[in-house]
Amino acid sequence: MSDQVPARLVVVGENVMDLLPTRHGPDVLRAAPGGGPANTAVAAARLGLPTRLLARIGSDGFGELIRARLLAEGLDPSGLIAAEEPSALALATLDENGAARYDFRMDDAADWRWQPGELPESFEPGVRAVHAASIALFREPGASLVEALLGREHGRGQVTVTLDPNIRPDVIGDPAAARALALRHAAQAHVVKASDEDLAFLYPGRGPEDAARALAALGPALVVVTLGARGAFALSHGVSASVPAPETETEVVDTVGAGDSFMGALLRRLDLDGRLGSEPRNRLAGLTEQDLTALLSFAATAAAHTVTREGADPPTARELRLDPSGEAGPHPG
Repeated sequence: MSDQVPARLVVVGENVMDLLPTRHGPDVLRAAPGGGPANTAVAAARLGLPTRLLARIGSDGFGELIRARLLAEGLDPSGLIAAEEPSALALATLDENGAARYDFRMDDAADWRWQPGELPESFEPGVRAVHAASIALFREPGASLVEALLGREHGRGQVTVTLDPNIRPDVIGDPAAARALALRHAAQAHVVKASDEDLAFLYPGRGPEDAARALAALGPALVVVTLGARGAFALSHGVSASVPAPETETEVVDTVGAGDSFMGALLRRLDLDGRLGSEPRNRLAGLTEQDLTALLSFAATAAAHTVTREGADPPTARELRLDPSGEAGPHPG
């Protein structure tokens, strides 16, 4: 008999094997399992939210490392599909501030080649939220199946649908088509987290606040925007709040996985506050400025921990001083 705790969060999307620079020089790389959706699933699980990842795992040695990472983090393995195709790769380079840029190698990768029947036709009653993100939202043949899943769950109204477009312009095809698709996704979501770079792609020439209001007008009950070193802000039913980026005790190593840690922590905080589940719009109604500030502060603190260490390495509940009651202590910095 399995002792796996039933999942309350289901994440759908890719794994990517990150090839990260090391202190030994640009010609010595470290292979580390990553990928935005997988990182978010790990971040949520480390903070105590039982999580299942729906993902196609490559057939190569990288795929073995990816699967081992997911199992070691305690993710529900029932959504992991053994695929024949290879794993996706991303060569990461860092600027002088530790900000990461990615050069992807992903043609024919397993992660976005979903086949009919591989994604579940329904979720058990204990699932409270379905989260989708990043490249798997855009690349066919799987993108259409992911879009159908999001539309189905939005229509059922039994789970909160959350979205992080995490747009990678170089690998998602025609910009106009990708922009239209991302906005359709947003209209099927109850919660959208986007970076300022995502908003610049979706709404060229408009500032983050204006773009966020346009995104909220599509239907999401909560829109959260990350601004990197400038912090984050949120909008919900005309209420807004913002927080600065937390100070850290140590210098920034790199930004790999910071936004994914933010998203995982945001989901955990929403779950603890009873904001995920059936009748999602009702659950998200009435968020106050104080509520939004608490959400943002918790998520930003998770991201601040992540940037102080190499790669996508999100914090644990203990590091965020999260006790069983859901109270979080102040950031140690």
